[in-house]
Amino acid sequence: MVTRPRLLDLFCGQGGASHGYALAGFEVVGVDVKDQPRYPYEFHKADAMTYPLDGFEAYAASPPCNDHSPLSHFVGAQGTAWMLTATIERLRATGRPYVVENVEGADMPGALTLCGTEFGLQTRRDGRLYALKRHRQFVSNLFLMGAGGCTCGGLAPAMGVYGNGGGQFAGRGVKARVAEGAELLGVDWMNVKGQAQAIPPAYTRFIGEQLLAHLAAR
Repeated sequence: MVTRPRLLDLFCGQGGASHGYALAGFEVVGVDVKDQPRYPYEFHKADAMTYPLDGFEAYAASPPCNDHSPLSHFVGAQGTAWMLTATIERLRATGRPYVVENVEGADMPGALTLCGTEFGLQTRRDGRLYALKRHRQFVSNLFLMGAGGCTCGGLAPAMGVYGNGGGQFAGRGVKARVAEGAELLGVDWMNVKGQAQAIPPAYTRFIGEQLLAHLAAR
């Protein structure tokens, strides 16, 4: 029986990132301070800032992004910005491979930015093709290869997954309905709140395969 390396996913939410790492070949364990009944893997409700790090070959984390988003200027800061730097420092101290994710605008020097257009994440509405626009940054203690470059603004117009899934043509562009969001992101087990915060599994599968290649080469 082949043993899958264990990866700890901190601030796991409903498990978008976790699913990608699992598809890459990891045994994933998720940790979040809130109950996550939709999470599809082993889950522990706990404080991600203090959860024990022993017993894992690699780590992933998605600290709260609210205070790093441009929207924080309108809705107010939540006091969680410090968690990004603290999480990176904590995982770096393990000496094991890690990947930390956050939104565009977060202070993450040297981070890799991925977009849904790089992975062909698309859906149709009324016969017209739309591509997922969701930029996310990833920083690691390993060198991460890019996936080919964002093509937002290309032939397929962009569709975002945010808010209540109402599908309106809102100020931030075309908004996905719930079923469209599930297809765009590849997260059919999530509710609308999970979709709004999810990292598309295609992103973390791509990154997870790089982590596995590093572990295999050691």
